[in-house]
Amino acid sequence: MRPIFIAAAALTMLSAAAAAQNPSQTAPQNAPIKSPDANNSPNPVKGANSFTEKQARSRIEARGYTNIAGLRKDQDGIWRATAQKDGKPVPVSLDYQGNVN
Repeated sequence: MRPIFIAAAALTMLSAAAAAQNPSQTAPQNAPIKSPDANNSPNPVKGANSFTEKQARSRIEARGYTNIAGLRKDQDGIWRATAQKDGKPVPVSLDYQGNVN
């Protein structure tokens, strides 16, 4: 009886090790937002964006942009607009992770 138990335990450990080495990856490998003050990516990341227009505007303003105009969510889930930063007109975007670029 003992050899069967040892064999079953070994088989279980081998299957767990194999599964850990080959995880399925169906989602983007970008980390979720780290903090409201730092970007996870230097470019907007495509993905389902749950920010409302009001939240997107507020988050962009919190990063120092003013006079936000034409704010809309594009087909990639990225909020895009034009705004002013340091008195200069610039394009601005907000992705689903909260990155403002």
